[in-house]
Amino acid sequence: MIREKSDWFLILALWGAGLGAAAQYGKFSAVFDQLPAIYPQAGAALGLIVSSVGILGIFLGVAAGLVVTRVRYRRALLWALWIGAAISAFQALLPPLPWMLLSRALEGVSHLAIVVAAPTLISQLCAPKDRGLALTLWGTFFGVAFALLAWAGLPLVAWRGVPALLIAHALYMAGFALFLGARLQALRLDTPLPPLSAVQILRDHGVIYRSASISAPAIGWLFYTFCFVSILTVLPLYIAPQTRALVMGAMPLTSIAVSMTVGVALLRLMPAVWVVLIGFAGSALTMVWLWVMPGNAIACLALSGAMGLIQGASFAAVPQLNTNPETQAQANGAMAQMGNVGNTLGTPVMAVAAGAMGYAALPLLAGVAFVLGGSAHLILARRRRHG
Repeated sequence: MIREKSDWFLILALWGAGLGAAAQYGKFSAVFDQLPAIYPQAGAALGLIVSSVGILGIFLGVAAGLVVTRVRYRRALLWALWIGAAISAFQALLPPLPWMLLSRALEGVSHLAIVVAAPTLISQLCAPKDRGLALTLWGTFFGVAFALLAWAGLPLVAWRGVPALLIAHALYMAGFALFLGARLQALRLDTPLPPLSAVQILRDHGVIYRSASISAPAIGWLFYTFCFVSILTVLPLYIAPQTRALVMGAMPLTSIAVSMTVGVALLRLMPAVWVVLIGFAGSALTMVWLWVMPGNAIACLALSGAMGLIQGASFAAVPQLNTNPETQAQANGAMAQMGNVGNTLGTPVMAVAAGAMGYAALPLLAGVAFVLGGSAHLILARRRRHG
């Protein structure tokens, strides 16, 4: 059924659940400097407390889309929220490191189910004219969650310690599970699906990445995520110390603001893929600017604004290119997979290149990645036009 009116109350609730999923990444990133005191013998393994949530996404992103489709979106979302709440409550006990790492890996499964099920449900709760706005809003969930963790989470930790933040996250996830369990209706599938098996998962990987419609948002997302975290990690070293904190704090906010204003306006005028292409082109041009004027504050903000167009429009492209919930879930699963690949590779590759080449590595590598992302979208668009 095509909705005439969007259910904004439920859409905002699903976005709120997405903030909880983003906090599954961010809650330990925000307190990373305090982890050595909790696990003094961990050494380099401390990094795994942050990254192990995403490692599973590299291997299970597409599988998550397939599983969520078969389990059903509402059921998968609610189970993921309850599991996430239980895991955060367990982590608040600050268990021994091996148990903490195991809990983080399991948390990755909860995270994947939420980021596949929630945007698929949001698409179905929208009138066609509102999908661009709703999915652009969804695309802000990481930036908003990390900002909230900095503004509210860190003061809570300073007051009551790391366990208080983990308990607060558990209560947040449980609260959304209760609310959405009472208000969210099951989404009926249009067609029966074959039973899930390892062979079926491998076959569906091929189907997804051969499809110029299902794979397109994910392929572009790979190049975006390769640049996003790596730029935020490496760029501050080259910004003047007196403006560094201000610029780095303003960049995510600029990205969100441009995504929700300029991005939403453009989505009402043109297809989402073209907005993504404008974002890639603008990002590549700002890397030329940053090459000529290293660390320039205005160029940094222009870069974050251009990347904001990619961020929001990539999610909006999913329902535009894929009209039924099953293929939308596959596309969202592929985005989760490619996003984790990009996040995992981007920072170490950029850091090694910057160590060997200095500052020039950043605009060169990021600029090439933005050009490749835009080129990939153009190639896939041409494939769609020719059948």
